[in-house]
Amino acid sequence: MTKPTALRIIDGDQPDAEPGRALPHNITAEQVVLGTMMLSPAALTEVREVLDGSEFYRPAHARIWETVTTLADRGAPCDPLAVGAELGPDLSKTGGAPYLHTLVAQVPTAANAGYYAHMIRDLAYARKVIETGTRLIQLGHEATGESASNLRGTVTTEVAELTSADVRGWPDPVPLTATATDLPVFPLWTLPDWIGEYAASLAEVTQTPPDLAGCLALAVLAVAAGGKVWVQAPAWREPTNLFTVVVLPPGNRKSEVFRAMCAPIVEAEKALIAEAEPVIASAVIARRIAEAEADRAAKAAENATGLDPVQKTLAITEAAEAKLALDAATVPPRPRLFSDDATVEGLTSLLCEQGGRMAVLSPEGEIFSIAAGRYSGAPNFAVLKKGHAGEEMRVDRMRRESEHVEAATVTLGICTQPGVLAELGATPQFRDQGLLGRLLYSVPRSLLGHRKHNPDPMPADQETTYQTRAKALVLSLAKLTQPAILTFAPDAQAAITRLLADTEPHFRPDGDLAHMTDWGGKLVGAVVRIAGLLHLARHLRDGWNQPISADTFADARDIGEYFTAHAKAAYDAIGADPATADARAILDWARNTSAARFAARDVQPALRARFKKVTDLDPALRVLETHGWIRRLPPSPRTGRGRPSAPQYEVHPSALETNR
Repeated sequence: MTKPTALRIIDGDQPDAEPGRALPHNITAEQVVLGTMMLSPAALTEVREVLDGSEFYRPAHARIWETVTTLADRGAPCDPLAVGAELGPDLSKTGGAPYLHTLVAQVPTAANAGYYAHMIRDLAYARKVIETGTRLIQLGHEATGESASNLRGTVTTEVAELTSADVRGWPDPVPLTATATDLPVFPLWTLPDWIGEYAASLAEVTQTPPDLAGCLALAVLAVAAGGKVWVQAPAWREPTNLFTVVVLPPGNRKSEVFRAMCAPIVEAEKALIAEAEPVIASAVIARRIAEAEADRAAKAAENATGLDPVQKTLAITEAAEAKLALDAATVPPRPRLFSDDATVEGLTSLLCEQGGRMAVLSPEGEIFSIAAGRYSGAPNFAVLKKGHAGEEMRVDRMRRESEHVEAATVTLGICTQPGVLAELGATPQFRDQGLLGRLLYSVPRSLLGHRKHNPDPMPADQETTYQTRAKALVLSLAKLTQPAILTFAPDAQAAITRLLADTEPHFRPDGDLAHMTDWGGKLVGAVVRIAGLLHLARHLRDGWNQPISADTFADARDIGEYFTAHAKAAYDAIGADPATADARAILDWARNTSAARFAARDVQPALRARFKKVTDLDPALRVLETHGWIRRLPPSPRTGRGRPSAPQYEVHPSALETNR
């Protein structure tokens, strides 16, 4: 193919696309930038994020740029004397030493360097557009024969180069929506070996995310300890029950993992039932005897109307005593440790019946739809709120006996589908009354489509060890007649205080937990609970007789960081962060309009339904800035009085061409 005719050179500066008409440029802007670079190291850093030296219209300026940046990279001074010495023989070709001082004299203030650097870059792009257009015109005129058949590909290449994203000076943007591939995997290594290794092997055998087995491991420990063990933090006390929720789509073998992880709970419940059956049988017989005695005494009192007052009083007294004996002859319930499907009322009754402790372990998320009012028609989850905090619970209903629990503790080990998260957000009471903030979310990456057909088998002894030790832990804690209180070693208490201090700034308006303080406010408490569970699992026989170590708390903190990352993703799916949703809307607007630069007043009219005033955009714009999707352009130099110009924003090039 014939090469395009070379463009004519004017004044020894740059080729001109049209005879007699100079290409877009601004010599003064170039002089100000170069002068500022020699005056201010900070300005030099700023403009290097925008320019690479190829944007200068005057070749002499490009040579000076190269010299200044070379000196800066060596850590040498960049003043006019140093630049002149570095230029050496080329000094005269760039205007001589006086011209270097002229460049410095052109600088009104170093604060404007960024503004002029962007201007130079924009003008360089304009020249590139003209030059590309000129080449395309020449290619069209010269297209004959074989060259014409290749024209489309050549044009495509030219245009692609012209429109390719220029990410110079841009950091990699952080996704507004965390995806499962961005989230950490559950740190199984923080669990004691006997349970962590089994969870890892189970995840491999079933080809499921380790997060599922890891979260269920914590739930199993919480079933064992909930209502039986409390943890004393420096200034408050936490129960050891947890609300864990794993979010996975269908087809991920959730039921198989649930069955394996919960097997020790099932076996422990059977053992407790077997142990209780003789006691229950004796209590049933004793109550029948008490009922018979109460009936006999009541009839005797009824027939005492014709007797003398002394005998009548004695009969009534005997009847009253028999009734009291009957009331005292209660039959203990069959032991229950968990339910896989219960209404709110049913869970409340189970709590009262089982002495204030109960768990819901299910590979489905039915408990949330029930709490949202599937059967009652109105949200009702007071039992979950009180059951998470270990609070006293009194329930009075018509035509039913009152129910009372001094300290209700509920454990949730739930796996639900992604769509349920949106449904949680659709029930405002879940957020307003604090249920969302009590859940420990896990949003792992599904392995569907990437599962092995021949996974490694589980070592023979791991399943036996896990089931034996987990069952033993449940049974040993079940025998406690009074709650045990775990304490922390002094260095572990200091670690709790550090975590409190480290967490607090995240709740500020610009913090990453500002939109989810309901969840973040319970983070340290959750870590304290997890530390207690890890401690008990590491000291199966006498964990309540020794303090929790700093190492154990450090492992619990790592788990807390895992849940924090996943909670952010869950809250995003729930739609709990309006600023992030607004930020997505602005970015979608920029893509749809191809707006590489904009001011807030450009966006507000198009998104009036979302933003009533221009200032309503501010939170979303801050989110986009902190995530690296937009950056504020330097303001233009002020030339007089009056309001400063509205901020202008530049959009990350990749936002205009790819999905986030």
